[in-house]
Amino acid sequence: MPPRSAGTLYLIPVALGADAAVPPGTATAVAALRHFVVENAKSARRFLKAAGYPSPLAEAHLAELDEHSPLSRLPELIAPLLAGKDVGLMSEAGCPAVADPGAALVRLAHERGIRVVPLVGPSAVLLALMASGLNGQRFSFHGYLPVDKTERRRRIEDLERESALKDATQIFIETPYRNHALLSALFETCHDDTLLCLATDLTLPRETVRTQTIRGWKKDPPEIHRRPTVFLLHREPRQRITVLP
Repeated sequence: MPPRSAGTLYLIPVALGADAAVPPGTATAVAALRHFVVENAKSARRFLKAAGYPSPLAEAHLAELDEHSPLSRLPELIAPLLAGKDVGLMSEAGCPAVADPGAALVRLAHERGIRVVPLVGPSAVLLALMASGLNGQRFSFHGYLPVDKTERRRRIEDLERESALKDATQIFIETPYRNHALLSALFETCHDDTLLCLATDLTLPRETVRTQTIRGWKKDPPEIHRRPTVFLLHREPRQRITVLP
């Protein structure tokens, strides 16, 4: 059990772009914090500045937790919480602990009985699902697909089959500079009448969200190179007729 004076772990969604606004309630909560666990210190400082952080950034304690951090470091990161300090957890963009190494810290906080509070902010996954027109009652988020071509093709086949079997939207992401490689794999693997939504640059001035069949995308390939994109796939059960091209 944690000491009675244990702090609170605040989960801080980071804006998806430099010009995006920070919700007032989140900005107020962030302003009161002095300790942060962040995926990337540089982007975290940029976010704090945009959020109107009232103290000099040099006074904010930023401890990094990224995909290369060993699990053995987690006790060190949770120590301020056990000492009574409130701590903010930040991903590089979007919601912490969603396709993000911060999930391990959140789990440890629960194991130690520490209060965990999610704050309001952008979730690229939910924004994309909302705007896709695909099934929002049944969906699965799979994070990143395999980089190996053979494994990736097999995974796409599995997701398309699962979508048709369960009438469920399949959601995944990719490192922006590999977007076109993933898109090519989808073109080569999926049935032409499978639906694909590409939600790109969400909340940013160049935002685009479009859903059409694989056949339609092949006729008009999008330019998504190095642009953050959420991919949403849906194959209708029993080949129901779709009104999309």
